[in-house]
Amino acid sequence: MLIFLDLETTGLESGDKICSIGIIGVFGDEATPIYELVNEGKKIPPKASSINHITNEMLKDKPPLKESKAWKFLHEHNQEDVTLIAHNINFDLKMLESAGFVWHGKTVDTLRVTKHLMPECEGFSLQFLRYELKLYRDEQKEALKYALQERGLMPHNALSDALHVKLLYECLAQIKEHDILVELSQKNVLMQKFDFGKYSGRYIEEISMCDRGYLEWMLVNIVDLDEDLKYTLKRYLHG
Repeated sequence: MLIFLDLETTGLESGDKICSIGIIGVFGDEATPIYELVNEGKKIPPKASSINHITNEMLKDKPPLKESKAWKFLHEHNQEDVTLIAHNINFDLKMLESAGFVWHGKTVDTLRVTKHLMPECEGFSLQFLRYELKLYRDEQKEALKYALQERGLMPHNALSDALHVKLLYECLAQIKEHDILVELSQKNVLMQKFDFGKYSGRYIEEISMCDRGYLEWMLVNIVDLDEDLKYTLKRYLHG
């Protein structure tokens, strides 16, 4: 069984909570879509609302995560032979763990796998890949299966994003078989280029030779540095 997951949260700080969860569980030809707003007792600041379009009024009468259908579904299928699939899955696992849920099955991180298999991509966000890989060609047909026509294919809607995770996974599965995708999800990526900052679009190896100090500054000063970028900087700096 494959479970495609996306979470929306009240923010990205350590004390923030899940406020929305989207799931598409696939077993053979059967699929189970779940979309829920949940109230974990943490208010959503305007900055987060501007991204996920979820307000405190919308959460007012919603249940906590542990009383949701999504929580029950994840618990029922928390097995070693089930694969949980998400874009930047470590973030989702961390948020679930903070809510008291620990996943015991396999995982596929479509973000990390895409970095492994398509290193020359100019960006790796889910929405960038939606257009770069032309996932939008199949999204309307897929959306009809999961009642997404009622909500629309809106970025940062948890079910909509779970659908795009599914489409991205299916694209990656055409390149490598499932077990390889699971393996790649556990391996650090040696990244090729910067996708932000003053050297955006430049090869990291090149910058390590002409501005080594910048890489050292990044390692020391950027607290939430992506773990694959951190791995890459250390490789180029220290071998």
